[in-house]
Amino acid sequence: MYQLGNLVKELSEKHGKSRESLMPILQGVVDQHSYLSDEAMVEIANELDISAAEVYGTASFYTFLDTKERGRYVIRVCKTITCAMKGKNEILQTLEDMLKIKVGEMTVDRQFSLLESNCIGWCHKAPAMLINEIPYTELTPEKVVEIIKSYMQKK
Repeated sequence: MYQLGNLVKELSEKHGKSRESLMPILQGVVDQHSYLSDEAMVEIANELDISAAEVYGTASFYTFLDTKERGRYVIRVCKTITCAMKGKNEILQTLEDMLKIKVGEMTVDRQFSLLESNCIGWCHKAPAMLINEIPYTELTPEKVVEIIKSYMQKK
């Protein structure tokens, strides 16, 4: 894992120090540190000579730029109308019961975070969820139990 200051400098050298460089730098920090801490956003603001509020505003606008620490496995359940009509609420309930957390929370062992997300691009195979970058589609409560069990065994 990179030292934060060095990482931000390296990313700004790679992508530039203009306002247009903000997104790739934010993404680079998330890739290395899994979320954007307040410290990281201040470092980025200083490096790009923009306000920390502008960095935070950009970061907090995008679903996949986490501004809070998340678990090792981030579960994002699609909350579009299509997924809702096809059983999203049952999927969420199964996940909450199994992980013993609510949407927006992280398990005590820091392995799982549960979130709802706007469209993840799999509405044609709803209901859908992502675990980190891996999509799971046409979900049923039974499929969800098997998927989560497989991640629990990866410890």
